[in-house]
Amino acid sequence: MARLTDRAFEILRAEVDKCAAADSLAGDVYRRMVIKRLEKLRLQNGTFASIEEIRDTFKDEFPNFSEQALKAAVKANRPPGLFGKIIFAGSLLGSAAGIIWLINLPFPMIRWPVAKTMPILLLPSFMSMDHNYRQAIALVEQSDQLINKATAVADFDLGEIKAKEAQKHLDALPVWFLGYYPQTYCSFFGCSWRFTVDEFQAARKNVGRMEAQIFQQKNAFTQLNQVEQTLKAAKQQYQQAKTAADRQKATVNWQSAIDQLNQIPAETLAGETAKKTLKAAERDFQAMGGVATGSVQADNLIEAAKEFALSAAVASQKPPHPAAQWEQIAELWQEGINRLKLISVDNPGYLDAQTKLAEYQKNLGITQIRLEAEKDSAKALQEAKSLLANLQKDVNSQNPGYSLSQLQQIINQLESVKPGTTVYPESQKWLQSARKKQQEWQKN
Repeated sequence: MARLTDRAFEILRAEVDKCAAADSLAGDVYRRMVIKRLEKLRLQNGTFASIEEIRDTFKDEFPNFSEQALKAAVKANRPPGLFGKIIFAGSLLGSAAGIIWLINLPFPMIRWPVAKTMPILLLPSFMSMDHNYRQAIALVEQSDQLINKATAVADFDLGEIKAKEAQKHLDALPVWFLGYYPQTYCSFFGCSWRFTVDEFQAARKNVGRMEAQIFQQKNAFTQLNQVEQTLKAAKQQYQQAKTAADRQKATVNWQSAIDQLNQIPAETLAGETAKKTLKAAERDFQAMGGVATGSVQADNLIEAAKEFALSAAVASQKPPHPAAQWEQIAELWQEGINRLKLISVDNPGYLDAQTKLAEYQKNLGITQIRLEAEKDSAKALQEAKSLLANLQKDVNSQNPGYSLSQLQQIINQLESVKPGTTVYPESQKWLQSARKKQQEWQKN
């Protein structure tokens, strides 16, 4: 039978002519190319051309081809109906092949009368039924073995293929002929089956059950793979964590993966695999528990130390500061150091603590230097002021030699005031005044 009927060809040619007329440049060339392809399909024998095959003949040359015309051509390019088949078969009645073809058509009104009177003429149908039945039963059994005794996910893949093949053979069986037993055929070929409604439905139920099993098993393996990846990522995250927050997040993910392993259906093959993975995961998690407890303690102490250090750093901004404030800053650094010293050598956070400890002790030393400088400078200024008060008495008593000596002591005290202290600006004013007075007295 031609792959493209005459009616379909005429519909397509009319639309090709229409599209070619709209293209004044290359329309005629394209028309000849497309018509040649359609002619080739019309001359070929075999199954009727699909809509994709027909579209391929013109889609590059005429992209504006009417979809409505294409659908009409596809509709016209179909096997003739029952009446048409009978008429077509009538032309072949002169040959035995034509008669056999006609009576083996899958229509009950043709086959029932023949089955009652001359069942041997239905030999092709019986052979097809016998073949499809045997294949369906064999494939159902193979699929059942693969699924119920699977050892790996590949068994389910193969079982799925077998189940689909079994379904195809079941679909090929003439359901409308159920209950009929071809005695003549089976007397020659030894049928081992009785094609009954119950048997057909049982086979279909088995296929449906196995499809459901395959779906459940594959879903379980997909879930298992995802959980294993989550578990692996959580372990790596915990090992690479540098802060308490990161470790806490990794611990939560680790526990979540363990919970998900418990949710995989135990009756599946993936569930059996998950049991082994679950034991190892729980063992590792418990072992990590002791380490995690120490890590949490160290993290808490380090975080507390950081809070003291932050307060000290903020208080140190925009110097100079009075001695009382430097003392407070030093106490904050010392509190942070005290927290870090509580972390023992065997604690996982010991190295991090030692790094912070070195930094905080350095800052404490700087703070103590600034504190001493502030105290010494304030004391020097105060002593200079006291000497100045005594000097004024000496000046009034008109003892110049002793006054110059007193003035030099005042200058020495003022020069000992350190830059960067709160009293330094005031000391510089007094120092400038004292040096000026010294020059005046020395001239006299």
